[in-house]
Order: sequence, then C-alpha cells, then structure tokens
Amino acid sequence: MPYSAPVSDISFCLDHVVGFDRVQQAEVFAEASSDLVEAMLTEAGRICEEVIAPLNRAGDLHPAVLENGVVRTSPGFGDGYHALAEAGFMGISADPEYGGLGLPHTVTTAINEMIGGACLSLELNPLMTQGQIEALEHHASDEIKALYLPKLTSGEWSGTMNLTEPQAGSDVGALTSKAEPNGDGSYAVSGQKIYISWGDNDFTDNIVHLVLARLPDAPSGTKGISLFLVPKKIPDADGNPGVANSLKVVSLEHKMGLHGSPTCVMQYDGATGWLIGEENKGMAAMFTMMNNARLGVAVQGVSVADAAYQHALAYAQDRKQGRTGGETGMIIDHADVRRMLMEMKAEVFAARAMALDLAVALDLAKTGDKAAEARAAFLTPIAKAYGTETGIKVANMGIQVHGGMGFIEETGAAQFARDVRVTAIYEGTNGIQAMDLAGRKLMDGGEAAFALLDEIAAVEGEFASVIQPLVEALRKTTEDVLALDMGDRFGGAVPFLMAYARVLGAHYHAKAAASGDETRKALAQFHITRLLPEAHAMMVQARCGSAGLYDLSPDDLAA
Repeated sequence: MPYSAPVSDISFCLDHVVGFDRVQQAEVFAEASSDLVEAMLTEAGRICEEVIAPLNRAGDLHPAVLENGVVRTSPGFGDGYHALAEAGFMGISADPEYGGLGLPHTVTTAINEMIGGACLSLELNPLMTQGQIEALEHHASDEIKALYLPKLTSGEWSGTMNLTEPQAGSDVGALTSKAEPNGDGSYAVSGQKIYISWGDNDFTDNIVHLVLARLPDAPSGTKGISLFLVPKKIPDADGNPGVANSLKVVSLEHKMGLHGSPTCVMQYDGATGWLIGEENKGMAAMFTMMNNARLGVAVQGVSVADAAYQHALAYAQDRKQGRTGGETGMIIDHADVRRMLMEMKAEVFAARAMALDLAVALDLAKTGDKAAEARAAFLTPIAKAYGTETGIKVANMGIQVHGGMGFIEETGAAQFARDVRVTAIYEGTNGIQAMDLAGRKLMDGGEAAFALLDEIAAVEGEFASVIQPLVEALRKTTEDVLALDMGDRFGGAVPFLMAYARVLGAHYHAKAAASGDETRKALAQFHITRLLPEAHAMMVQARCGSAGLYDLSPDDLAA
C-alpha cells in the first residue's frame, strides 16, 4: 500500500502540543517562519510518498551486496538519496556558513520521521551524516570544517560513526583500535570495527568515517579514547576525492531486517586520519553525534510505528471476515481489531509528541536556556526507549491485525517488525537508556525530574483530575528510587522509565484534547482510560529494585 506522510499530524504537534513557537521566537532561529516550515514539511512529504516509499520493499527483497570490495546498494536507493540531498535534507540544521539551512533540529526531526516511515533502510544514511556534521561543527578544527562540512552538508559525501569492535560493544572502553602519529599532523589508524551502518555505498563521491581509537600510551578505558576522521578517499589539494585510503569493507552482516542498509565490518590498516577534538577526549566528541542519533533512533521507532499503523488500518478497512455487526462489514468493525488500531494510533501520537518535545528542548538549549538543556538530557533516554518500544509494539500489532496474512511476507506487514527491532538495541540498548535515567539523570537529586513533573501537573483541562494523581505517585516513586543504591535502581530501571513514558504520553494527549478537536479528545480518552493505568504497575516494579532478580543461580536458571 502507498505511504501517506503525516504532515498534518506533525504540524498539529508543533502547533498545539510541544510549543514549537518558542523556538521560532528565538533570534537564532528567526528564519524558521511557520510558512517556511510548513512548505518544507509538505515538500518532504511529497518526496517521501512519491520517491522514497517505493524503495522500501525493493530494499528488503534486494539487499545491498559486496562485490569486489565495493558495496552495491539496493535498486533505486541512489536516486532516492540524491532526491533527498538535492532538497537540502542533509543539512537542514547545519551551519549556513558551510551550506546548511540553519533551521531548528525540530524541523530535521520531523522530516526524518517521514523519511524513515517511507524507507527506514535509506533514512539511516542521512541520519549518520547529520550526526557527523554536528560532531564536526562542535569539535573539528577550522581546516577540517572548511574541507569536509560543505561536502557532507550538500550530500556529495556521506558520513558514518565507528565505535563497536568484536570485543567492545556496549563496553566501548574495551576497544583496541590504534592511532599512531605520522609526524605531519595526521595519524595512521588501524583496527577492525563492526556494525557500521552505511559503511560504504555506490552513490556518494566519498565516505567520511569517524573512528574511535587509542593513541600510544593512552590511559585504559574510556579515558584513553580519541576520535579520528578517516575518509575513504583522501582529498587532494583542491578538496576533491583523491587516492584510496588504507581501509576496506571486509563483509556485510546478514541481518533480520534493514536489508537495504549495508551494515559493514570495516578494516583499517594504517589508514590516514585526523584527530577531532582533544587527545583522549574522543568519547565527549562522539557523544555529540550519539546524542543526536538517540533522538534520531527514537524517531525511527515512530516512523515505523506510523507506517505499520497505516498498513494495518488499510488492511482492516478492506478485509471481510466473520460477522461483525458493524457498518462496514470489514474486520475494522470487530471490537478487538478496533482496540488494536486505537492503541496503535494512541501510541504513535504519544511517541511522536515526545520526540518533537525533546527536539524543541534541544533547540531551546542552543539559545542558552539551561532549564531546557536539563529537560532535554532527562527526556533523551525516555524518548529513545519509548519511541523504539512503540515501533516494535505497533509493528507486532500490525501483524496481528493482518491475522494469518501478517505472517506472509508478501503483505509487507512483517518487514516493519523485522526492520524496527534493532532500534531497541543500537545507539545504546533500551536497558542502558533506563539505567542512564535511573542513575546519571538523577545525579542532580531529581531536580530535572521534579521540574518535568511540575510542568505536567500544572496543565489544566478535563483530564487533569485523572493525570495529577499519577504525577504525584510518580514523584513519590522518584523519591523512593533516589533512596535506593545503584544496583537496586538498575533492577527497576526499565519500568521506572516506562512509567515516565506513560505519564508523559497522557500529558501530550491531554494537551491535544484541549485544542477542541473531538477526534483527538476521543483518542486522549482511550489513552488515559486504558493505557495510563499501566503506570501504577510500572511504579510498583520500579520500587522493587533488584529484589528477587538474583534468587535463582545460573545453575537454577538452567535447570
């Protein structure tokens, strides 16, 4: 079925739910008028519907392949990429000095949702490039910026990030890749990296890798990691791609989904690279890119959830099965099918609103707003985990709506579930996001958490009397979690995070209902009546901490 870009839903969230007007009022974003933003969303929606969406199935059926050391991408992906690049979508929020549009990251987030909904495999490419642009803007030398940022911003070149090694996954500090000074300001980078999304392609002139490696005599762990820019082709004196660098794609992973996105094993054999940021401060520089990517991955979950919902809704409106007693005679009249569709739609809205809310906070933080900066930091792990869990949940429910045909690949329902599953794993597993929330994000004594709860409690309207008791219960739960040692915090971290997601979701729905739209009021009623009560159980689990988790030994578990 065709993909329909959710331009109107995104615009509604911007106007009525997340307060995007506050960003537009900031001097640094003065160019982001409502007319310009609406025009960009509309054009992005058109390209996604007409150019990008038809590539989704092709990428799944005809994966990228490695031929003679070169990655050959899925049919049409090059044309789709160039359509996005020519529209300026690589550099929406990039510095105008290097060819970017300088628009708020909220606009980038909204457009990326539509690209991901149309074809998640292809959307991974600009997401990586956008993250690299931001990292270079913050940490690279002026010479590196002048040479690389115009090419990355235009889409002539694409970017990647290289963290993971076979022995160093979530434990990045265990990496062993090395960088030796060449004596001319460059370094010889050697090592192997795995899980490199879009590590190579056949439609950009150059591919720029950001690689974590250790300098000689560097401290152990994350304190001894530096970041290097390593291009596939070393630019010549005119800044054009020159000789091939000493790196290669060893192999492509055979994955559960995202077949159109080549996930590479990369080998660096004394490849020429340049230091980005300070020596042994590579994690700080890379986290600029990773934090960008965590919001991006949250949005990927929303993207697939919305596409899977559209797919399931169309099927439910067209499939006749059994006596429904309803007005259409199709399965959409069955109560349980209607329950699933309502739940899917309610979750998509809440996850979208949360991602855009985070994007707004990040934009406001760029204006020097310290409260927004703290809010963004607190929201990041919640948005990443909830957005991706929503993608997985809604894709699975979409298969269920299809019934037996959902298990048949030809309907396309299964692809959504296969493609989105990894989003709960990469850019920091959702368990790690929850540990971050319950640990590092509460190091301020809960100040950011309580400020967020105060904001939710202050919203008035017909649903306030239902939401406010949950807010106070979550406040008390947060106080209880603060009193736990770190091991117990981690034991209940996931339900703790999801309790915040549930309460935030109700908050967004209540704000949508306050717009006076009866459809959104009905959806809010569904969410607050049927989904919000789950927060009670989540808070009980959060307060349990790690109690009972270790009552069975490894031998007991295996018995």
